[in-house]
Amino acid sequence: MPDLSAFDLTGRVALVTGASRGIGQSIALALAKAGASLAVTARSLPALDETLGQLSSLGAPAIAVSQDVAVVADCRTAVTQAATHFGRLDILVNNAGIEQVCPSLDVGEELWDHIVDVNLKGAFFCAQAAAARMKEDGRPGSIVNLCSLTSHVGVPTAVPYGSSKSGLLGMTRALSAEWAPLRIRVNAIAPGYFQTAMTQGFYQDSHWRDAMLAKIPQARFGEMADLQGAAVFLASDASSYITGQCLAVDGGYLASI
Repeated sequence: MPDLSAFDLTGRVALVTGASRGIGQSIALALAKAGASLAVTARSLPALDETLGQLSSLGAPAIAVSQDVAVVADCRTAVTQAATHFGRLDILVNNAGIEQVCPSLDVGEELWDHIVDVNLKGAFFCAQAAAARMKEDGRPGSIVNLCSLTSHVGVPTAVPYGSSKSGLLGMTRALSAEWAPLRIRVNAIAPGYFQTAMTQGFYQDSHWRDAMLAKIPQARFGEMADLQGAAVFLASDASSYITGQCLAVDGGYLASI
């Protein structure tokens, strides 16, 4: 039997943003199953009731934090609340994000700022606050950013989103190099095609579904469980010599284009 102790997160504290549903919720549950205590965030505390219920059923210590990641003060407050409640912070998962399809000639300043503020600015200031706490505690830390296939390829009518996610990949690499001496690792996950509340409109179009499936070598869309192992791996000591990387969980899509 292989030694799986490096994947154990017992005693670690993780903060997962945008954890009320979908990918954020799934990753929070995966970290809890690996032994971590969780602070989960969303703009509305009642929206986190389902996540908290599932974490409770796993026996995981957990708190809910109200946070709008587009507001820098909220990013700092979320980190402070998590670290104060549990006495430490070891893991940050920057998951919160938004997307709105719009032809580029119609993109206005308000839409651009909203998407970039949530997906990129918010992720940076959450990471900054988390790293400051990790440095203060003198413990190793792991930051995992949720990038996208659009971090690597261009997608028409998704330019603000793709720009924010490309920026997030660049940020991941730059922070990993800067914070390595602090023993803080910064990596990313790029999910492929997963049906979530944010993307479900696409999946209702049978022509779009067929076209996308034809581009995925594994010939299926991703399921939430497909992301859980990657998240635990990057959050844990099993990836202690990995930083600045973006792991595509995409059924082979990027490898085949």
